[in-house]
Amino acid sequence: MSVNPVHQTELESLLAISSGLNSTGGNDRLKNIMHQLLSDLCKTIRQFDVTDEEFWVAVNYLNELGGRQEAALLAAGLGLEHYLDIRADEKEAASGHEVGTPRTIEGPLYVANAPLSEGFARMDDGKEQAETMWLQGQVTDLHGKPVAGAIVDIWHANTLGGYSFFDQSQSEYNLRRRVRTGDDGRYAVRSIVPCGYGCPPDGPTQKLLTAMGRHGNRPAHVHFFVSAPGYKHLTTQIN
Repeated sequence: MSVNPVHQTELESLLAISSGLNSTGGNDRLKNIMHQLLSDLCKTIRQFDVTDEEFWVAVNYLNELGGRQEAALLAAGLGLEHYLDIRADEKEAASGHEVGTPRTIEGPLYVANAPLSEGFARMDDGKEQAETMWLQGQVTDLHGKPVAGAIVDIWHANTLGGYSFFDQSQSEYNLRRRVRTGDDGRYAVRSIVPCGYGCPPDGPTQKLLTAMGRHGNRPAHVHFFVSAPGYKHLTTQIN
């Protein structure tokens, strides 16, 4: 599709005004990012000849997404959160940093300040009939030396795929614990085997994934944060 130079000049003026580039106040980095985002969005509208109806469907979708508080869920579902991990890996490789356990996405359901135990913790509240799960491991540096005093923050879903705080039927901090490693760097927890889960079936995230021919299911998994003074924070998970 050819572009009328007059219309292009008009668009450039509109984008400069909309993003605040021609104003003196505000955050310069934010203005430049918004200018790029708006430019790319307008280019997409032109390239695919997006109709007015399609545009307002998208706007109303964003309203629905915010109303259901699923923006973080959609970011993970579209792979944007994983892309942040890819970029972080690229930066570390370029800087020559050695990498240990691979990082993975945090997900949208972390809650800070879980109960802290020394060496061992029981994660479940005992109210759910489920298969017992034992997790144990050792935090070491890149050379295999144990890291004492590391905080291993662990959380996962229950047998129905729900997380405490987001699933009101569960007790506070159920299946969420922090464990401080001993001198040998070891930690252990007793919990229950979690269940895989999908996006809320009636929510906007699943609606979009379905429209793209994708499912919104995840296998059972356990999330980890690992941190210690003098070491880089690790976000990872196991399936």
